[in-house]
Amino acid sequence: MTDSEILSLMNRSPQQGHRALFEEYYSYVYSISVNILRGYGSAEDVEECVVDSFASVINNLNGEALKPFIGAVTRNKALNMRRSLAGALGRNISIDSDEFGELSSSESMEQNIEDSERTSFILQKIKELGEPDSIIIIQKYYYERNAKEIGRLIGMNAAAVRMRCTRAIKKLRSLLSDID
Repeated sequence: MTDSEILSLMNRSPQQGHRALFEEYYSYVYSISVNILRGYGSAEDVEECVVDSFASVINNLNGEALKPFIGAVTRNKALNMRRSLAGALGRNISIDSDEFGELSSSESMEQNIEDSERTSFILQKIKELGEPDSIIIIQKYYYERNAKEIGRLIGMNAAAVRMRCTRAIKKLRSLLSDID
């Protein structure tokens, strides 16, 4: 669905428009949030950031190009959350400190955007695997849980989780190789 179709749908039926916006940009918002909050917050913090980002986008949308606006709002929400989490964890660093380092260049920003889009694309392909395969892949490779822990979460035994994971990885490789 294009940005103009989403905006038009939001004018006709706000609830359906919000759902379309969420479905279209969830992976994008999630990947930005994860990249910024990694090492600072939990999965719940990432989800809270995603929800806060969509709420802010919906409340402040003025017909701009959606993707850049959503990206900026999400980045700002995630950075604010990371600052508050870092303060709670005692990870604040003075700007005068040698640990602070130099500010990144625009080349790094371009690389971050490209990485974010790649992550978003891969997450979309993982979602296409369906459940429970997508859950298994994310739990194993993002949350670094073992088969026994994943099995408890989704109600399967560890051997079945390992087998599903192996098959899901093969399917994911196939989905990703079809793109080339």
